[in-house]
Amino acid sequence: MIRDAASNELFTILLVIGLVIVATAKLIAPKRFHDFIYVVGNFKYLKIYSREQKFFDKFDALLFVNLILSASVFCFIMYQFVTGAKALSINFMFKLTFGIGSFILIKVLIERLIGSLFEIDKLVDTYIFQKISYKNYLGLLLLPINALLIFNLKPSLTIVYIAIGLLLIVNVIGLVTSFKSHLSVIKNGLFYFILYLCALEIAPYIILYKVFIAK
Repeated sequence: MIRDAASNELFTILLVIGLVIVATAKLIAPKRFHDFIYVVGNFKYLKIYSREQKFFDKFDALLFVNLILSASVFCFIMYQFVTGAKALSINFMFKLTFGIGSFILIKVLIERLIGSLFEIDKLVDTYIFQKISYKNYLGLLLLPINALLIFNLKPSLTIVYIAIGLLLIVNVIGLVTSFKSHLSVIKNGLFYFILYLCALEIAPYIILYKVFIAK
């Protein structure tokens, strides 16, 4: 059930780092962390902290780093499940982590650039804050999911579907929440909204699928 020692050791280190990062975030902002825990069922966090957001926020930055690490571990577990690969090198994990982090950051920068070009910076900043908050929440969920997949559960098709389904549900809730809060703007520019969805929310993932899965 437990993976080979080399993989297990590196996974354990990454999980511990993730836990330390989350604990640090809770330590520097305990009330905000408490509100963040309930972000999926309660919009209080989004309403309060979107008004207080900064260009660089320590709390968001810490949770974002955990997201990247946790997502990298999860992606490699899925890669192992699909391909049957056993070896895990630090170099490969570094490339995977760097790729995931770069992918998310590039998307955010492009969205900010679009906001600046169309002079809707405030709207885009709020939208990005909401999306990043839900993505960071996914990073939090991935900690126990990764721990179970590594140390207790041998991945099966059912377990994989459940894990991915749970993550997709949270991600969809985040997108729907963001779109709902900007419904009037979307209605006034439905064509541009559909164009945005295709260009920045759907196309990048299709490209990733073609590069890493379909080849």
